[in-house]
Amino acid sequence: MSIEEMKNVDVRMVKREELTDIREVEVNKRKSQEGQIKDYLEQIKNPYCYRYGEYIVKIGFEDTTVTLTDRLQELILKTASAI
Repeated sequence: MSIEEMKNVDVRMVKREELTDIREVEVNKRKSQEGQIKDYLEQIKNPYCYRYGEYIVKIGFEDTTVTLTDRLQELILKTASAI
């Protein structure tokens, strides 16, 4: 499956039993960073859609320059102002 196909998997059509449970993925920490990434990808099969127990998890990424840190700071400020 190509990266685009992995990204575009329809979570409503995927078979739960065919997904890897992320709790069973164990990355070999003795490997290089590149080796760890390869190890993870080989085990998870599709990093965009996997299982966590009975739940199907589908993730995606926004094409933006805003960082996770920026979003967390924004969330903290909004939460603090609401109190």
